Amino acid sequence: MRLEALESIGALPLLWVTLSLLAYALSRRLYLRLRVAALHPVVLASAALIAVLRLTDTTYETYMQGGRLIEFFLGPSVVALAVPLYLNLQEMKSSAPSLLVVTAFGSAVGVVSAVVPALLMGAPEAVVLGLAPKSVTTPIAISVAEGIGGEPALTASFVVLTGVLGAIIGPLLLRLVGVRHPVAFGLAMGSAAHGIGTARALENGRLEGAAGGLGICLCGVMTALIAPLLTGLLL
Repeated sequence: MRLEALESIGALPLLWVTLSLLAYALSRRLYLRLRVAALHPVVLASAALIAVLRLTDTTYETYMQGGRLIEFFLGPSVVALAVPLYLNLQEMKSSAPSLLVVTAFGSAVGVVSAVVPALLMGAPEAVVLGLAPKSVTTPIAISVAEGIGGEPALTASFVVLTGVLGAIIGPLLLRLVGVRHPVAFGLAMGSAAHGIGTARALENGRLEGAAGGLGICLCGVMTALIAPLLTGLLL
């Protein structure tokens, strides 16, 4: 009876929503205190939840009964990035032509830099196509992957991994190559590491966050347009 009671509690959607939010809140608090890039809250919260799922022998399907409630807000959270963009609209307008060119080039590089190494290493076609839209936000990436014949589940994993690595490595790499301008920093983070990168850019300032939000939008549109063409040519 006790085991059955525990299993019934584990199947409650609200339990996993609460644990997910709690894990992220605690991880973020630790990250803000220590400011260590490797301790990014997405990394720590994900690791904690995976450990709990393994220890309790809980399936992914059971977790997603509550996880879908969080997933629902993924789209609105991306749309909310339009707020800092609107507040810094004049700054973005003055750089509009260069931003469009840079984002188009960056989108192409993002697809090619993912697909070509995978092809050279002999990865299965499903993996190659799933990697192509890795640098854009999850809803767009999944739609692009489905359109070109990739596996959406793989793509979602690649998107999260890209965002986390971008948030950890991106600021250091940009400093090493001499990127100091807030718009350039934010655009690079948003274009290469989507929402997670933009959240990291927001830590530097509103202008960086606005540029990151713009990078997400432009890179998503560009990738949706060029990914089918580039993957077709490369394959």
